[in-house]
Amino acid sequence: MQPGVEVKLVDHPDGRGREQYVLCRSIERQKKEAAMLELKRQRLMAQLRQADASLRKSPVKDPGTVERRIGRWLGRYTAAERLVSVRVERNAQGHAAGLKITERTENAAWAQHAHGAYLLRTNCTERDPAQLWRWYIQLTQAEAAFRTAKSDLGLRPIYHQKTARVEAHILVCFLAYAMWKVLQGWQQKAGLGSSPRTVLEELGRIPCVDVVLPLETGGPLRLRCVARPEPSTAAILQRLGLRLPSRLRPPPVPIRM
Repeated sequence: MQPGVEVKLVDHPDGRGREQYVLCRSIERQKKEAAMLELKRQRLMAQLRQADASLRKSPVKDPGTVERRIGRWLGRYTAAERLVSVRVERNAQGHAAGLKITERTENAAWAQHAHGAYLLRTNCTERDPAQLWRWYIQLTQAEAAFRTAKSDLGLRPIYHQKTARVEAHILVCFLAYAMWKVLQGWQQKAGLGSSPRTVLEELGRIPCVDVVLPLETGGPLRLRCVARPEPSTAAILQRLGLRLPSRLRPPPVPIRM
């Protein structure tokens, strides 16, 4: 099992033996979900408090307008909506003169308890919950591989009509995916996470310049120089154990026939 993950086998509530459930709880996922919910709650509360201050300063004649605006905010932060109760307060003239905002502590306690927990449903007869969880992780990795092949590596769609070109296209993408996985393992070993896309985007910011010098004899001299990377990029190179060259080989000049 992966450290920080707990699993427990749960039988079908109807007592049927064809299906069973695996209750999983992840500490890292719990921290992530709690942080995301707290951020949405803070943003929603900030908008509600700002609207309350504005209404108390200058009431709105039509309370329905305020209610619809609040409904849009609650729809935008659906996860935080369950943690807050909002009611439009009216003055003697029936105008919207403020908001009564109440935090629902019972829902917050339930959300805190549910963070990081998810349920797997399977019809496998395996009774070891750790093995069922490992099979689930393998499935997610296979799905991630298909997404990477289609998005990052551009395996699909294939526009070739000849079989040899289609096979060559797939071979190049397979080699690219193998290099992608090698970079991912390299990145994890260096303690830089598990997203090669982030590393490639950071390294892609390193500028290089072609310097062309005319010569009295022969064609021009081309030098491709690499600029000094930013401190964040230099730190990634250092963690990966890479040494950035100061000069690269220039691209070959096409021969005109």
